Amino acid sequence: MNQTVINEAAAFIKENLTKTPEIGLILGSGLGVLADKIENPITFSYKDIPHFPESTVSGHKGQLVVGMLEGKQVIAMQGRFHYYEGYSMQQVTFPVRVMKDLGIDSIIVTNAAGGINKTYNPGDLMIINDHINNMGDNPLIGPNNDELGERFPDMSQVYDKTYMQHAKECAEKLELSVQNGVYVGNTGPTYETPAEINMLRALGGDAVGMSTVPEVIVAGHAGLRVLGISCISNMAAGILDQPLTHNEVIETTEKVREDFLQFIKKIIRTLPN
Repeated sequence: MNQTVINEAAAFIKENLTKTPEIGLILGSGLGVLADKIENPITFSYKDIPHFPESTVSGHKGQLVVGMLEGKQVIAMQGRFHYYEGYSMQQVTFPVRVMKDLGIDSIIVTNAAGGINKTYNPGDLMIINDHINNMGDNPLIGPNNDELGERFPDMSQVYDKTYMQHAKECAEKLELSVQNGVYVGNTGPTYETPAEINMLRALGGDAVGMSTVPEVIVAGHAGLRVLGISCISNMAAGILDQPLTHNEVIETTEKVREDFLQFIKKIIRTLPN
């Protein structure tokens, strides 16, 4: 990844900021409503930011929102980029590089995911404790820029244990029942077959989606502290005898909107250093 390209995008954003953001937020399908709660927002359309891709998925507004949320200065991606849109892994993860350059030291990554674990239900929230990269690609392939991170980064604790415990305690205080599990990243854009879901369950997956893993890999490479939260928007293929649709994903995330908002807001408000 070219440092100059990152610097140019970050410089464009910095020109309009008066404070350095502390926390980055990546908001998945149907979850962008959190960015609407940011106070005194400064908004940047992706198409206006140098070198940024544009989001093409329904349910993704396609803008960066910067401002105060629960007493913390945040920068939120209201809509993300996906490998299946035809972007390279480097393009998909470019915003993480830019947010790091802008000064964040932690990032909260959210997504809508299909439930593989049969004890889960649509509408459940899941704290991600690990992931399986089933995308057949990696955003760190290619020459390594030592200024951005080391050549062979450790991924054994990429999801911050302190943050996971904090999220669990926040859920308990809000009397929310949350799951804790492994997220599997697939390329999409097709949903999985029932046989593929059986395979992923055998491999140890609890939820499956088409995002998150690339951003988390780059966040780990960049030395950011990571918290991942999935909204279980539907049960994965073969568990229920019904077809899967993107509309179902959006409908479920809308139903759990208030729980999601309260959960993430409390996490941010009381996030430990």
